[in-house]
Amino acid sequence: MSASGAERATMLKPGDTICVAVEKPAAGGAMIGRVNGQVVLVTGAIPGERVTARIERVGKGVAYATTLNVDEPSADRRQPSTDLLCGGSLYAHIAYERQLQIKALVISDQFARIGRLDLPAPVVVASSPEEGYRMRARLHARGRRVGFFREGSHDICDARATRQLLPETCDVLDRVATAALSQTADACEIELSENVDASERAFHFDTAVVNEGALGTIALANGLTGLSAGQLVVGRPYVTDTVRVQAHSLHLRRHVLAFFQGNRYLFEDLATCVVGELPSSGELVDLYAGAGLFSIAAAVVRGVRVTAVEGDRVAAADLDANASASRCEMTIVPGSVERYLGAAPATPAAIIVDPPRTGMSRIALDGIVRLRSPRLVYVSCDVATLARDARRLVDAGYTIDRVHAFDLFPNTPHVETVVSFRL
Repeated sequence: MSASGAERATMLKPGDTICVAVEKPAAGGAMIGRVNGQVVLVTGAIPGERVTARIERVGKGVAYATTLNVDEPSADRRQPSTDLLCGGSLYAHIAYERQLQIKALVISDQFARIGRLDLPAPVVVASSPEEGYRMRARLHARGRRVGFFREGSHDICDARATRQLLPETCDVLDRVATAALSQTADACEIELSENVDASERAFHFDTAVVNEGALGTIALANGLTGLSAGQLVVGRPYVTDTVRVQAHSLHLRRHVLAFFQGNRYLFEDLATCVVGELPSSGELVDLYAGAGLFSIAAAVVRGVRVTAVEGDRVAAADLDANASASRCEMTIVPGSVERYLGAAPATPAAIIVDPPRTGMSRIALDGIVRLRSPRLVYVSCDVATLARDARRLVDAGYTIDRVHAFDLFPNTPHVETVVSFRL
């Protein structure tokens, strides 16, 4: 048999059972192993283990597998509280300290592999309590079942078992969903938002599941700040918090449909970190500003003027309200980051960017490079797109000054990374 024929004979295929030594973590939650030279991404494993796994599918040069049995377990393996494939649980079988180490390794690896960049120092990931950390969530209702999606499917799994939400939040969710969904068989999505101490809580159903009178009764019975369904709104569809950054208290509201950092234990630390990387003089620009967590913190703590750009209409309304309440020097620009940068604004002393998971568009990144701001603070929820964009910034003359990381989503492969660039 020729060499190519032998290679084809040993190619993995779906349904195969393999024994594999797990080498290192990959971005996205799987771990990397090799069988006859072929890369296998294995879920449910830990680096250093030897496992028996089943091949689920095969892509170009990569096979994807699920752990069936742990033949040589890691000392960091623990019993998870739920199915690992239930949303937000892919790392639940790994001792928490090891999770933090793995996430630090993934950050360094992505910068090296995608960005071809070495980081200035080892990454340390700030820890979070593992339970009840989420104050924002998107859940799914299919029939009478409400919960998170199981990874790679539209199957519903129990949100309570993942322990991401507070127990009392799950209780309210169960009651509200039961009451609202009893009158419809339609599938729908449910947005949930609450403040840090859970004294305010708002839900939104993306379809009009009940009439306004019934909606009001449900909201009142469950002590909700606001409840909306489709275009109907009862109460106030937002929650408020007092955010402490250094010695300052900021009062921020956020709509149930607006993006906001979801970890109740770490979002103040994240804001403090970002502000700490900013200069104490000169004007600042905050792109993808959201409700204003970073821009308002910067304006109040640093005492500087900030231009905040936000394209989402709901978040921009929160930003406007929060800026007015803080009485800080701020200019709000509703609209896309690309449009703002295309208007050739003056060069600021620093820029903050907190783009979506897809990172910055080529147009946005080119616009930032043209501004030649001496300081750029990039906040990212996806290390792969961050590493890609970092490469472009370094090619344009920036250097990486410091890297911080925050475990906003324990028991998942997600990690929030803050990179400070200097020109």
